[in-house]
Formats: sequence, C-alpha cells, structure tokens
Amino acid sequence: MSVDPELRTLDIEIPTQPEVLVKLSLLMAADDIDLLAVSALVETDMALAAAVLKAVNSSLYGLRGRVQTVHQALTYLGMREVAAITFEMGLRAAFPPAPELDPVWSRASQRGLLMGRMGQMLGVDPWAAHSAGLFEECGKAVLYRHAPAHYPAMLRATQEDAELVKLEHTAFGVSHDALGAALCESWGLAPASVASVRSHVDVQTTLLMPDTLQRRSVCAISVIAWALMNAPERLDEIAKAIAPQAQLDETLVLRAARRVSEQLLEAQAHGRD
Repeated sequence: MSVDPELRTLDIEIPTQPEVLVKLSLLMAADDIDLLAVSALVETDMALAAAVLKAVNSSLYGLRGRVQTVHQALTYLGMREVAAITFEMGLRAAFPPAPELDPVWSRASQRGLLMGRMGQMLGVDPWAAHSAGLFEECGKAVLYRHAPAHYPAMLRATQEDAELVKLEHTAFGVSHDALGAALCESWGLAPASVASVRSHVDVQTTLLMPDTLQRRSVCAISVIAWALMNAPERLDEIAKAIAPQAQLDETLVLRAARRVSEQLLEAQAHGRD
C-alpha cells in the first residue's frame, strides 16, 4: 500500500508490518478462514502467542476459566477478536516500551473491542471497525519514537486530541491522526479503517463528517465509541448528530452502543470474580 507522499518528505519513520501479521492478513482475507492455520501461525511466534494469551485472559474479556492455547482463544472469542488482539500485540511490538504509551494501548484494546462488536451488530465490516479502533492513536506512538525527549511533554500538556494535533503540526509538520492513517495504509488495513483514523479527531471535535469522507460508517462507530469511553452522558446527542451522516439508524446505533458497553462491564465483573 502507498503512503501519503507528503509524509515521505518528513524524517518520520513508519514501522513496517511484522511478517506474522502479513501472513495473518492473507488468512483473514480468505473466503473460508482456517482456524487451525491461524492458531498455528500465531503460535510460531512464542512472544506474540504469549502476549495474545495474556490479553485474552485479562479482565477485558472476562472469560470463565483460563485459556491456555491460541486455538482455545479462537474457539471462545472468535476469529476477529483473536486476530485483532494479535494485531494489537504486533503493533505494540513495533514500538519501544514506554510508560507514557501504556494509556494509548489500553484505550486501543477497549476501543477496538467496542467498535468491532458494534460493527457486527450494525452490519458494518467488524474487522475494519475493530482495526480502526486499534490503530486510532497509533500515530502518537510513531511521534513518541521519533521524538522521545520532547513528545511526552506534549502528551502531558494537552487534555484534548484537537489541541494535541495543533501542537504536533507546529512541532513536526504532521499530526498523529495523519501518521496513524499512513501506518494503517502501509500495513494493508481496509480503506474504511484508514479513513476513520485519518478523520477521527476532526469528527469527534465537530460532529461533522467532511464532504470528502466516502466511507463513513466506521468513522461514525468510532465517534460513538469515543462517546462511550469519554462522554457517556452525551451518547444520545452524539448518536443523533452522527448516525444520519453515515446513513445509520440512530435507534439501532444507540442499542448497539449500550449492548456492547454492558458486555464489557459484565466481562470486567467476571474477571474480578
């Protein structure tokens, strides 16, 4: 996949997709997905498999009983969620460990899960929705790796992504939303995922989708997930504003949002049992 030519003029490196994720993408694109082939692929990378199993057994999923193999995880959670966890772990591994990025990865896990499940309920490509949620803030990791001495202070200095984007443009000539979209594109994610990652900050801030945004449903789900995570008291208002712009039914969007939110709360309660 091509990366925005303007980014090529900047001295900011976009990480390449790990080989195991390239192979996983090909398996996920098949008409008949082979569960055994997927589990065998993930298990060829011991560090990745261990990270996936740790994530699967976390309170985020709230499974009863401990999952000990990737194949078990596929059986309990399904192909999309295990593939998304694998992508998340591969994404993390592309960047140096940093405490400042821990909140980014934590939000990515929750947002991806919310978006994937909402996509499934609304008839929107759940893999595109899930991966968009995972990659939404990954441009912050790119900038952290590019400027580890300066970028953490920018993260601490801002409360809103719209404010952070302005600081990033001033300091680097590019912002994390554009870099995240470039990373999605270079890793071969769906165009709807790329478009959502590129536009999410503007749309969350204004509740208006740009005229140029053609694939709108994933971006709409992104805004609803943002509302669930950051402003649940505004959920009805935000759904009313955003659903029609993506030709989604407002009532169905609200029903899906509330159901997946309940699912996560139930999973977290089970995880604490």
